[in-house]
Amino acid sequence: MGLKLKNVLPMFVFLLLASTAKAQSAALDVTSAKYGGKPGSDITQALEKAWTDACASTTPSKIVVPKGTFKFVGTTFKGPCKAAIEFQLQGTLQAPVDGSQLPKDDTWIGFDHVDGLTLSGGGTFDGQGAQSWKNNDCNKNRQCKSKHINLRFHALTNSKILDVTSKDSKNFHVNLQKCEKVEINGFTVSAPKESMNTDGIHIGRSTGINITDTTIGTGDDCISIGDGTKDLTVTNVACGPGHGIAIGSLGRYPEEEPVSGINIKKCTLTDTTNGVRIKTWPASPKDSTASDIHFEDITMVNVGNPILIDQEYCPWNECKKGVPSKVKISNVSFKNIKGTCTDPVAVKLVCSQGLPCENVELSDIDLKYTGDKGPITSVCSNVKPTMNRVAQPLACATGAAAA
Repeated sequence: MGLKLKNVLPMFVFLLLASTAKAQSAALDVTSAKYGGKPGSDITQALEKAWTDACASTTPSKIVVPKGTFKFVGTTFKGPCKAAIEFQLQGTLQAPVDGSQLPKDDTWIGFDHVDGLTLSGGGTFDGQGAQSWKNNDCNKNRQCKSKHINLRFHALTNSKILDVTSKDSKNFHVNLQKCEKVEINGFTVSAPKESMNTDGIHIGRSTGINITDTTIGTGDDCISIGDGTKDLTVTNVACGPGHGIAIGSLGRYPEEEPVSGINIKKCTLTDTTNGVRIKTWPASPKDSTASDIHFEDITMVNVGNPILIDQEYCPWNECKKGVPSKVKISNVSFKNIKGTCTDPVAVKLVCSQGLPCENVELSDIDLKYTGDKGPITSVCSNVKPTMNRVAQPLACATGAAAA
């Protein structure tokens, strides 16, 4: 009897573990009979029900949107949830073309206060934003109504965004705010260069964000880094079309937080209006800092201004240009930056007259101008950069203070 029980127990444990594993991996398919979603139809309610079930589960769960095209009016999926959730989008979610049919806030799809989210599946979030770009007059009308962001992540922690695409967002494609330890890998942003105000990935007040092996083509900054961002690593990103990779703009609003620990490396920028830059507004309402910012191993292909610090950033003439920026920039390096540019000013370091930049280094800079507007050159003001292996036209011959 004892021998039989001894043989039965391991089998019982095995079956119990197998049953548990099966329960944990069970998919919540939005097209199942339980949720009732169908290709070509609006699956907003089906997805919301699936999220409610997944969020309540005490074991990890997976929401699946299978291949096909589905309509989705939009919502914010809210936590905290009881266990990790994988949101697997295999097909395409389409936003309404008319923004008035979307949620009242400026978010099409949001994830709020979720720990352990994985967004995956190879699918596409299609914002259908072309009509919105045509009607966007925010460049001249500062009272314009904000358009909808494709994906907003707020207070996301220990999460991953893998192998999905954001297409034709009406506004920013991705906005991360107050997030910690988030990995973005194999992500794609797809929009034409005429899509106004469609930053690929915007990050603000977030820590420990890691962006790798990502392709971004859009009508604004490929990656924009706002105030309060710390410990950000961007590696192997292909950017273009777009406005480049930017820290800022900073120093426009009160209560902005410092930016520090930014590492951009092994990236390629193609046909962008700018390369890698730091931009701050004049007449900042309060003192702030941007420090420990490093650009390394960057390839430029027909880029406008490849290397740029602009502390007189003032689009639409909405600032007091004569009042210096109060954002202190320090410990910045541009290393091994090579390629071609379409503007003769390949290096432009324009720092604040009130708070000159400190500890700025340029090393191994090799840029060729492809235009016919004169020789390649550089401009420096209110900064004394350290130069290593930088050809004279790019080495800021004045080398020092005011231009």
